[in-house]
Amino acid sequence: MEPDDERRLTAAELEIMRVLWDRGESTVHDVADTLGGDRAYTTLSTLVRILEQKGFVQSRKDGRRHLYSAVTEKRSYEQSTVRDLVRRLFDRPASVVRSLLESGAIDERELEEIRQLIDRKDKP
Repeated sequence: MEPDDERRLTAAELEIMRVLWDRGESTVHDVADTLGGDRAYTTLSTLVRILEQKGFVQSRKDGRRHLYSAVTEKRSYEQSTVRDLVRRLFDRPASVVRSLLESGAIDERELEEIRQLIDRKDKP
C-alpha cells in the first residue's frame, strides 16, 4: 500500500514513531524523556493521539496511564515510503541509487553493504 497524505508521517510524528519502534510500548512521558529537549507534554500527547487516529499507534489503559505502541512496523513504513518517493520524484529505482552515489551520501562501508544485499537478492 502506498502512503497517501494521511499515511505519511510529519517530521514530529516520525520522531515519536522512532521512539515507539525502538522502545516498544511507552507512555507519553517515556516519549518525552527519550526525545529530551523542550517539547511540551501536551504537544506530544496531541501528536500521539493523531498517530492513533491515523492508525500508526494503538493505546491501552494501564491503571491511570495510557500506554502506546506502534501498529505499523518500521520496515513496512520504510518500504512504502521509498516506493512512494521513487514513484513521485524519481523515474526509476536506479535513479535513487545514482543520486545517492553522486551526492556522496554513501561511504565505502555502506556501498559494500549494498553490494552484499544485491548479491543475496540475486541468489535463489
